[in-house]
Amino acid sequence: MNLDQTDPATIEAALVTDKGTLVVTFFPEQAPQHVKSFLTLAQKGFYDGVSFHRIVRNFMVQTGCPNSKSGATGAPGTGGPGYRLPAEFNDIPHTRGILSAARARDPNSAGSQFFIVHGDHADFLDGQYTVFGKVEEGLDVLDEIASIDCDFGPAGERSLPKQRVEIRNVELRPRQQRAPVDGNGEQPGRPQAEPGQPQAEAGE
Repeated sequence: MNLDQTDPATIEAALVTDKGTLVVTFFPEQAPQHVKSFLTLAQKGFYDGVSFHRIVRNFMVQTGCPNSKSGATGAPGTGGPGYRLPAEFNDIPHTRGILSAARARDPNSAGSQFFIVHGDHADFLDGQYTVFGKVEEGLDVLDEIASIDCDFGPAGERSLPKQRVEIRNVELRPRQQRAPVDGNGEQPGRPQAEPGQPQAEAGE
C-alpha cells in the first residue's frame, strides 16, 4: 500500500495479537500527523513484537514501546521511534475502544506508544491526549487483554502484566464498510475508569 497516495480515512489496520485481532480505523482530519506516523511505523514493521506493557482494567491498555520487544534492553514504557509528535488534541472523547497517543508531561512528546481505552469513558483524558483512531472490531479481544492479572510496577501502579501479550504484526488494508460499533452499550454497568494517566517516560 502506497501511503503517500492513499487517503488515511480509507485505511484500516488489523492488529494481530496473541489474544486475537483488533481492527482499527483512523481520524486523519483530527490528528493527521499521529495517523501518518502510526501507519508509517506499522508498514515498516515497527510494532511487530511489541507487548502490552501497561494494563489497567476498566481504564486502558498501553502498547507501542520498542523496549517491550523480546530481547530489548531498555525499560518498557520508555522507548519511541526517535522523534516526537506535536499535540493534536481534539474533541473526540476517550470512550471505550478509542486509540490515543501516550506521552510524557510535555504535550508535544508523543511518539510510537499508544493506549486503547477499556473503560466506558475516561473523561479526564479528553482534550489532554491526542485521539487518532478507534477499534471497529475486536472489543472482546480488548476485554481479554484488559483482564490479564497484573503486579505492581516500579511506580506503584498495579499495571505490570503477569502474562505477556504481543502485537504479532499489523496489516494495513482498505477500510471495510461495517455497522457502527457502540462500545458503551456492549457491557453496561462497567465501573468508572481508575485514576492515573497513560504516559510514556522521558525517552518517548
